[in-house]
Amino acid sequence: MNSDKFLHDAFSRNIGLLDEKQQQILLKSRVAVAGAGGVGGLHILTLARLGIGKFSIADFDTFDVVNINRQYGAMNSTMGKHKAEVLAEMARDINPFSDVRVFGEGVNMGNLDVFLEDVDVFVDGIDFFEIEIRRAIFKRCREKGIYALTAAPLGFGATLQVFAPDSMNFDDYFGITDSMDYLGKIAAFASGLAPHPYHIKYLDLSKVSMQRKTGPAVSPACALASSFIATEVVKILTGKGKVRPVPCYLQVDLLRGKFKQGRVLFGGRNPIHKLKSWIILKKAQAASVEK
Repeated sequence: MNSDKFLHDAFSRNIGLLDEKQQQILLKSRVAVAGAGGVGGLHILTLARLGIGKFSIADFDTFDVVNINRQYGAMNSTMGKHKAEVLAEMARDINPFSDVRVFGEGVNMGNLDVFLEDVDVFVDGIDFFEIEIRRAIFKRCREKGIYALTAAPLGFGATLQVFAPDSMNFDDYFGITDSMDYLGKIAAFASGLAPHPYHIKYLDLSKVSMQRKTGPAVSPACALASSFIATEVVKILTGKGKVRPVPCYLQVDLLRGKFKQGRVLFGGRNPIHKLKSWIILKKAQAASVEK
């Protein structure tokens, strides 16, 4: 089967919700995804089935058995294999005519510009606890005029923040400064991700380890986050639907039946945000001492 026939048939069931022109835009667009684990891996697969035709995938890690519960590339057959390579192969298996670039060393300051070359949208799939490289990527996306998206799995829910090239920037939205220590930056990031921390009511905080940089996460939350991301990518690339960049946010908790589409007025300068960041910081400082 030639490429035109395959691509027409493979994504024909999208038509009716997308039109032919919009589908062609997706097929010609490149999405960069940093992180191919819990959310990043499913971002890639969901976007590939939607018809995104080009990917830049970065991750330095390999699959381990602890990834099975939520990472869609983690299977018995992929244990010990490189995450970025596995997800690249899965994307090519969905669309053999896709253009996939793999950055097996992950994203760092040395390859950041190459990673973002020809990219239309950046999607954040980086581990929650890795704040500095995340800040650097979002800053560079803004400088290059690239939309940057993050959707965090939170309990049995997820949250979405969209950073447009002309919207509030990453540090201003989260209230992060260079003078903060690591825990302060993480606290501010957590507060901005979840303006309404619905999941705290059922989260066992004793299972969160600041030293090991681990915490609980489940597959439904990753799937919801990827649905947020894929829909937003369609909006940005095709103009179908309204994009609401930060300080706006979208947050859902399926376990508690909560839905909120809101706005963090003034972003990180919001007094409520500052208070929540301080509370989270105190909890993080307490949790940073292993029992």
